[in-house]
Amino acid sequence: MSEIKKNSRNTENAPKSPFSTQTVAFSHYNNFSGQLPIDPKTGEIISSDIKEQTEQCLKNIQSIVESIGHVMDDAVKLTVFLKNISDADAVDEVYKTFFKSHLPTRTTVVVEALPLDGALIQIDALISNGEGTTPQKALELVKITRNTENAPKSIHAHNVAFSHYSNISAQLPINPQSGKIVAGGVKEQAEQCLKNIQAILESIGHVMNDVVKTTIFLKDISDAVIVNEVLANFFPSYVPARTIINASALPMDALIQIDTAVSHGDGTPPQLPEDARFLAIEANNTEKAPKVSYSHTVAYSHYNHISGQLPLVPGNNQIVGSGIKEQASQCLNNIRAIVESINHKMDDIVKVNIQLKNVADITAVNEIYTSFFSGDLPARTVIGVSAIPSNALIQIDAVVSNSEGTPA
Repeated sequence: MSEIKKNSRNTENAPKSPFSTQTVAFSHYNNFSGQLPIDPKTGEIISSDIKEQTEQCLKNIQSIVESIGHVMDDAVKLTVFLKNISDADAVDEVYKTFFKSHLPTRTTVVVEALPLDGALIQIDALISNGEGTTPQKALELVKITRNTENAPKSIHAHNVAFSHYSNISAQLPINPQSGKIVAGGVKEQAEQCLKNIQAILESIGHVMNDVVKTTIFLKDISDAVIVNEVLANFFPSYVPARTIINASALPMDALIQIDTAVSHGDGTPPQLPEDARFLAIEANNTEKAPKVSYSHTVAYSHYNHISGQLPLVPGNNQIVGSGIKEQASQCLNNIRAIVESINHKMDDIVKVNIQLKNVADITAVNEIYTSFFSGDLPARTVIGVSAIPSNALIQIDAVVSNSEGTPA
């Protein structure tokens, strides 16, 4: 098989950054950088009104989408980061006007800070890419949107499958029958989130072991220990890649929300199930990165998903130093060790997600960040959070291209 190429693109019609690419396409997906409510002509935040800011974020996404020959209905997943949970309804009013068909899957979370003062919202996106990237041949792949009565109802799709991945809307601990948060603490809430995910998967003929990555949003980062125990019951043998992120608030005042990326070996038409249903999930760990109870990286089809990396020294699993530059370097060194352990390089990364205790530290992070790449920079999303596991100042996870695919 010829090596599939990564396609990095920018447009003048959306805000540019020297530290990221607006969209990086690889195989059948486009990975977008988080878009802030910036007017691309002035480079400034447009206003202090949440509806106007939401519209600007989505206009920026739309400009990027159209610059690569796509439309907004090609979106399969959007992630909305808010400063205030009370803004969620206003966001939904604007959000729905940008789509003509079924709404894509979505995750909504409130974070401590966003990269620019005055920003109330940031949105990033995952867009289908039926034409593939060189040397793949263009296919009129079908996006399949599905819902089930066995999971909580929402204006967003429960599941959007495209090519060899299924994208599930982040699940809250809502009882599908009552539509209310389940009784109990974080243990019971974590179980309900996972039951909802399981119900969605079973409704599309999949199982929990088809999950390749979980992102856990927690109101209290110390709840991670309990949540990890619950996760072990749902993934007793194979454990997906994982990132744990502190949320300042979650919809319905939940304690936890779980986001997942799921393998989809059956593909979407005109791909034939018999061609790909035996694609393997490949989970890998390396001694050169900090030890964790979950997979360092999980490859499926043409993507590798890397667990959130903390600034831990692999030999002793202790936080390195006390400065942001030192900690950022350690996170990126850990990612590089994982990437190299699967015979890839940093320039194979298509998307980077950075969480910072102090969002103003991004300036210092940027000073060392670019030194880890020699080609076009990946798409990137940056958020500020009030806590990070191990009391770190920074956490980074990544999505990596996997041109060799995974074996059938």
